[in-house]
Amino acid sequence: MFENVLSQEAANQLSADIRGDKLAPSMLFAGPAASGKGTAALELGRVLSCEKDASWNCPCPSCARHRLLYHPDLLAVGSRPFSPEIAAAAEVFVRENAETPARILFIRAVRKLLLRFNPVLWEDEPRFSKLFPLLEALEDGLNEITAGEASGSSAENTARAEKLAASIRKSAFKLEADGIADHVPVSQIRHASYWMRLAPLGRRKFLLIENADRMQDAARNALLKILEEPPDRALIVLATSRAPALLPTIVSRLRPYQFRRRDETVEKDVIRRVFRGVEAPSAAGVSAAARGSDSLITGYLESFLPVSGGKLYPLAAFFAASLAAQALFALKNQNPSLLPPAEIVALGKYAAPIAESAGLGRPAKDTGACIVAVLAGADRFEAPGLFPHFLSQLLGLVSRNFRAAPSGGSPQTAPEAAGRKIPSPGDTSRFAGIFRELAAEAASAVGTYNIGAELALEKFCAAFTQRILESAV
Repeated sequence: MFENVLSQEAANQLSADIRGDKLAPSMLFAGPAASGKGTAALELGRVLSCEKDASWNCPCPSCARHRLLYHPDLLAVGSRPFSPEIAAAAEVFVRENAETPARILFIRAVRKLLLRFNPVLWEDEPRFSKLFPLLEALEDGLNEITAGEASGSSAENTARAEKLAASIRKSAFKLEADGIADHVPVSQIRHASYWMRLAPLGRRKFLLIENADRMQDAARNALLKILEEPPDRALIVLATSRAPALLPTIVSRLRPYQFRRRDETVEKDVIRRVFRGVEAPSAAGVSAAARGSDSLITGYLESFLPVSGGKLYPLAAFFAASLAAQALFALKNQNPSLLPPAEIVALGKYAAPIAESAGLGRPAKDTGACIVAVLAGADRFEAPGLFPHFLSQLLGLVSRNFRAAPSGGSPQTAPEAAGRKIPSPGDTSRFAGIFRELAAEAASAVGTYNIGAELALEKFCAAFTQRILESAV
């Protein structure tokens, strides 16, 4: 069991707890992105439903359904980036469409998305009917993969696989963009609670809540009621990369399993064994380490998207440098005698070379030009999850800059500053805080209120300049 979860002690602990009959009814899988939390959770559901020895290739009907993620006792809620994995798996399917592992990999990648659209979760939800054509198209495509056999010449089979993969990928991207909310809706937690109390069709029902920290208060309270009185013959797993953001009352009712950041050697092995690939390319010369917390696995998967994380990082640098340039220009126009905040100057000097090395040019002092360049580089953020990922890259970049920036005012000498008003030493956290607040507002505008990315970025620029002007007074 857990053969598909590589180099994680948490998987070994799960195996030991299963053998010793020590599993808790509710568990917390905590750890960084791409550490195998979701894979381990889905594998746990399969193992507990297995009718034989729980090996990955077990031929029992329950395992066969779980391997393709359509077991009726399996339910999943919560947002996560589905498109990168779907795009990478589609590439493997096209290349090796005659091989069963390639087909299973692609089917599982798509079904991880489809699990969020179980009719149980969307009962009485008007939007579900609008999403149904996409769901139907995806199910038809997956059924064709499951039933289809390679025939004809190699070129014909490849062309057929390319056409099918492109159709599925397009529908999946559209479904994710239109149907996946950033937070876990309270209605889905309540529907899942009712579903869990019904008798399982197999041995046990299994509920997975990914990115469980993204629940609003009502959803958290509804979940707490389930955890206080867990249903018989049901298991709940919460997965998160931000365990401290969960309510202590929720965490106290969960048995924790910690997933660690895997070293690069292991991550390369995961890429090789699962996706038959090589190490992720370093787009625009930006390494995973330079981008912050992104792993090699994340970078590899994103490399199959129209706009990868490696491309977003220079765009975030261009946006940050342009924000700094616009704020400093406005500050100079408002009061030429006022020295600019050293941290904002340092931000421009830090971010501008990154953007320039990627061919994005000098920072834009005009908001319109800045937004046009960012939208063009990001394909207008049409791919699902791209805008919040851009904001995440932006926050990571400015955070690293502010940690390294001078904590005082201007670096100019006393003679140069003679007769000019000098601001008091700055607290770098206040500028990082401005970015965090504005990024949260932009993410909410796009993800919750369905405001376009263009308008959200325009508001970001205007608000940032205004905040810098206010801080300098």
